[in-house]
Amino acid sequence: MTFAATILTLYPEMFPGPLGVSLAGRALSEGAWSLETVQIRDFAADKHRTVDDTPAGGGAGMVLKADVLAAAIDHGRLLQPRCPVLAMTPRGKPITQERIRELAAGPGATILCGRFEGFDERIFKGRDVEEVSLADIVLSGGEPAALAILDACIRLLPGVMGAPSSGAEESFEEGLLEYPQYTRPVEWEGRTIPEVLRSGDHAKIAAWRKAMSESDTRSRRPDLWERHGGARDRSASGARRDD
Repeated sequence: MTFAATILTLYPEMFPGPLGVSLAGRALSEGAWSLETVQIRDFAADKHRTVDDTPAGGGAGMVLKADVLAAAIDHGRLLQPRCPVLAMTPRGKPITQERIRELAAGPGATILCGRFEGFDERIFKGRDVEEVSLADIVLSGGEPAALAILDACIRLLPGVMGAPSSGAEESFEEGLLEYPQYTRPVEWEGRTIPEVLRSGDHAKIAAWRKAMSESDTRSRRPDLWERHGGARDRSASGARRDD
């Protein structure tokens, strides 16, 4: 099954962009996934092809019009009826690796890319759209976030990464950051590869990697560690154990 990506955007020339090279580009050329861009401006009804207007109640910037967005979304659904529609917005739910896995296992995704001050809020009541945020940052548009989400999905498609284990030990796959990686030369600027990684003892290497993954997550991403440790440390009654 080919993973189908449809992008609703004011800047279709931004795609495939970086997704046209490396593993994603090769997978695209081999038909492991497909890409179609839809120009939102094509669905404007007036002669000036207007897609935005001033904010109701006043304020800076412009807001993308609900009627134009709805027509673009409806067109996207005609192209890919089975694909969920994601709207890239900082007001959305932060994307997770779990959600990326769900998307990658499905038929694809239709991604709506915002610009200016964002979307007329009524579009989320009038259409079944999933509001998604890439991170707690503000971009000039949804296109870079869409590229990142598609890249995360494409690398999980069968055969894209080569060895099946390549993606299984990455950061966030088990709710933790990945362990540190090293390669030759053994010594560089007085710093050496940890001895355990040169021991050939696979059990010790696995234990070291697990410990480092947990330690780095605890120190660098306490929010992830809380979720990971919280799920592990809750009793059957739902109470948190402090021991």
